[in-house]
Amino acid sequence: MFIKTITIIIILLSVFIFSPLANAVELLDDYYAYIGRDDLYNSSGGRLTEAWQIIRQDRANYHKFGIRQRGDQSDSFFSSKRNRAIAERMIMNGHISRSAASKIVRGGVDIHVEIYGEGNIGMSLNVTVQE
Repeated sequence: MFIKTITIIIILLSVFIFSPLANAVELLDDYYAYIGRDDLYNSSGGRLTEAWQIIRQDRANYHKFGIRQRGDQSDSFFSSKRNRAIAERMIMNGHISRSAASKIVRGGVDIHVEIYGEGNIGMSLNVTVQE
C-alpha cells in the first residue's frame, strides 16, 4: 500500500512538473527595430557601450521620446518604464550572440527582439541582427 501511494504521488508530481501549465513561459511579444545613431546615446548624451543599454534606449526613444526610425515597430511590453529597466536581466536570461551584440553597439543594424515570459512578467529576450 505504501509503495502504491508513493508511486501515485511521484506520477502526479511528474505530470505537474512537466505539464505546459507548470512551465508557461511563452512568447509575449516581438518587434523589429532599426538601431540608429539616436539609440547609441543615453538621454544625457553619453555613449552607450552595451547591447542591452542600446536596446533599452531604443525602446525609450520609441515609447517615451517619440524618436522613431525607419524599421522601428511598436511593442506593448516596453511601453512600461519598469519593463525597460529589466532589459539587462532579460537579455542575460535569453540569448544574443557576441557578433549580434557587437553589431548593435556599432549601430546601423536592424534587429528582431522576441520577448518571453509568464503572463505579463518578462523573463528573457532573444535578440538577433537581421542580415
